[in-house]
Amino acid sequence: QVQLLESGGGLVQAGGSLRLSCAASERTFSYYAMGWFRQAPGKEREFVAAINWNYGSTYYADSVKGRFTISRDNARNTAYLRMNSLTPDDTADYYCAATQRRFGDYTDSSFYTYWGQGTQVTVSS
Repeated sequence: QVQLLESGGGLVQAGGSLRLSCAASERTFSYYAMGWFRQAPGKEREFVAAINWNYGSTYYADSVKGRFTISRDNARNTAYLRMNSLTPDDTADYYCAATQRRFGDYTDSSFYTYWGQGTQVTVSS
């Protein structure tokens, strides 16, 4: 059972930046693809970004492309989401997710097996 713990959320003004972290309990973290999703109040959970297990590919939602960057540090068993130029539309609970699957749709939440509890991001205008 992989445990994921997000951190780094908070309140930020529009135009500001935050870096979210997702620490994994699994020592074989490097074999997991990682994703970030978010859910705003009254809305469905949506894909934000993903990175595959061997650093080869990253994936982004159109709404965050050019502003957000996903990365991972396998030595620290941690994935990151750097968020720049934040807008009030980015306000949501952000969740990280992990999977050992090699093939599938990284943007689909059902592709992932393990989920964190989420961290709240609020962007004020």
